[in-house]
Amino acid sequence: MLVFKFGGASVKDAEGVINLGNVVNNYIGNQILVVVSAMGKTTNELEKLTNAYFNGTDDLHEIFEGIKEYHYHIAHELFGENHPVFNDIANTFVEIDWMIEDEPHDDYDFIYDQIVSIGELVSTRIVNAWFNHKGITSKWLDVRGYIHTDNTYREGIVDWDKTRASIQKDIPALLNNSIVVTQGFLGGTSENFTTTLGREGSDYTASILASCLGAESVTTWKDVPGILNADPKFFADTIKFDELSYQEAIEMTYYGASVIHPKTIKPLQNANIPLLVKPFTHPDAPGTVIKADVISKFERPVIIVKQNQVLLSIFTNDYSFISESHLSEIFGVFADHHIKVNLMQTSALSFTACIDYAAERFDKLLLALKELFKVKYNSDLTLTTLRHYTDATLDELTAGRTVLMKQTNRNTAQVVLK
Repeated sequence: MLVFKFGGASVKDAEGVINLGNVVNNYIGNQILVVVSAMGKTTNELEKLTNAYFNGTDDLHEIFEGIKEYHYHIAHELFGENHPVFNDIANTFVEIDWMIEDEPHDDYDFIYDQIVSIGELVSTRIVNAWFNHKGITSKWLDVRGYIHTDNTYREGIVDWDKTRASIQKDIPALLNNSIVVTQGFLGGTSENFTTTLGREGSDYTASILASCLGAESVTTWKDVPGILNADPKFFADTIKFDELSYQEAIEMTYYGASVIHPKTIKPLQNANIPLLVKPFTHPDAPGTVIKADVISKFERPVIIVKQNQVLLSIFTNDYSFISESHLSEIFGVFADHHIKVNLMQTSALSFTACIDYAAERFDKLLLALKELFKVKYNSDLTLTTLRHYTDATLDELTAGRTVLMKQTNRNTAQVVLK
């Protein structure tokens, strides 16, 4: 049994959906479970819609109409003017219509998940309809009934026992009779509310499903030839890895390599399921294979860049030493606000941490920290991580930049740059 995951770039237009169908058609004869992300930049637009609704701005309906028109345009190019999928699309979008009729009363993260999740629900309706339109027997599955999470909105924590039982109960029988199309990124709570698994979480969805079903492999289809040593949008002359170990892939994703969601690898490693990263425009290309027992070789450093960073420096109110009890309080505040620390350093009088900036969470974090400590911060920064670095590469990347923080060990160098 094969699990395929297609990201937003692979289904950004009608041509992409057609190509997806052609890729899957090459593997007919296998049991195939297809996980699909929201189309193109839909998640970004739904985030704008969430902010407009939550903040009561005038562009709310304009943003929503743009999202709907984008999907209807793709459907018209695929199916013409009259097809049942148009009702499916309308019935999915009506969930947002119902929500935005009322004033927002719930927590931002809850609202975010209920609105942003619509992207995957619509994209999978279109992809599933296209399969059946082309004679590929396909079944649409609502993943929210199978991946069970707690109520941590925007980063649902998976209940693995319940999830495994649900997946193993129904999905194998479905795969015997048809391809199954389902959503990435989404989960469901015991109260039947939608959760999301963290930004770019569709890879993680594929990993969860594969590990519970004992899949032969997971293939994530990307707009790059495989896993590269750096993002080709920012760096020229990148190189592709043919193979990577689970351990190296986990390290790369931990530090922010965006080609794979950080939580993807561990369930696959536990079940010894290889992960293939392949280009959807050249499906016969070898891509990159992540598996056990690989001795990774690094001709050049792996360069990972995280933008939109904040560097926080935290001091006690009386400028006494930072003790273990202070650190416990600080990490407690970070945990309460679901903030991950990308880089940290402790001195006698301060604790410094580099974190991703997300306005609604950062403001709450800052208020909570200021109740206990003195806080200073710099924003709009870049965190650059080099795995298997050389001093020459580190010097090249920091030339002409202000280094606010630097940390190195035998394998990894990290610098916060302004």
